[in-house]
Amino acid sequence: MKTVMHSEARRARLAAHLRLTEFASLGELVREAGTSVSTLRRDLLALESSGLIKRTHGGARLAVPRAEEFTFNRLSTANVREKEAIAAECAKLVGTRQSLILDSGSTVHQVAVFLERKQPQIFTNSLPVANLFSSSTHVEVLLSGGTVYPRLGVLVGPLAERAFSEIHADIAIMGGSGICEDGIFNSHALLIGIQRAMLAAAGKIIFCLDHTKFGRKSMSRLCGLEEIHMVVTDRATPPAQIEMLRDAGVEVVIAGEEAP
Repeated sequence: MKTVMHSEARRARLAAHLRLTEFASLGELVREAGTSVSTLRRDLLALESSGLIKRTHGGARLAVPRAEEFTFNRLSTANVREKEAIAAECAKLVGTRQSLILDSGSTVHQVAVFLERKQPQIFTNSLPVANLFSSSTHVEVLLSGGTVYPRLGVLVGPLAERAFSEIHADIAIMGGSGICEDGIFNSHALLIGIQRAMLAAAGKIIFCLDHTKFGRKSMSRLCGLEEIHMVVTDRATPPAQIEMLRDAGVEVVIAGEEAP
C-alpha cells in the first residue's frame, strides 16, 4: 500500500531537497515528494509564502538572504593573483576567432577579461561574462536560456542544459571546486548537469584550477580525468599533484613557468 505524506511532511522534504540542490525542476520535485503536479504547486506556493523558496518558470530555487547573494563576487576576490596568472596563461591557448564555451566560475571570468583581442565566439551561462562583453564590437556572445541563480550570477535548469547539448565549440574553458585522482568535483550540484553538457559539446576541454583546488573533493563528481585534455594552474600547486595529472594523460600548464 502506498504511503501518502501529509502536507507538512511533504513541504519539509521539498525544503530539505532544495537546501541540498539549491534549484530543482518541477519534475524532480514531483518525484521527490511523490505527489501530483497540482499538489506540488500548492506546496511550492506555501513554501514561497513562508520565505523558504522562490518559484521559477519550470521549478523552484532556495530563497537566499540578500547578504548571501552574489557569492560570485566573494569568490572572485579569493586568490586573485593566482587566478589572474592562470587566466592570462589560459588565454594564450585560444586561437583567433575560435568558438568557446565559458562556464560560470570566477577564474573563467578572469580568462574572459583577456580574450577580447582574440575576437572569439563565446557561448556561456554566466551573466558576468555576458555583461563583460555587452558593449564589445569584437566578441560575439551567445547566452544560454535558463533560470537566473543570483548567488552565482548564472543561468541554470533544463533550458540551460538543453542549450549546451545543441551546440559545438572548439574549446570549453571550465572551473571546479576540487580535483584529485578520482576526477573533477563541483560543490554546486545544480551546475553538474550543465557542465556535463559543456564537456560533451567541446572539442577540447581546459580546466583552470588554482592550487587550493588540488587534493580536494566536494559534493558532486563532475567527470573523470580521462575526460579532460588540459589543466592550467599556478606554481603553488604541489608537484605530486601535477605528476598525478600527467600520469593520467592530462596536459598541465603552469602559469608563470618558463617553457623548456
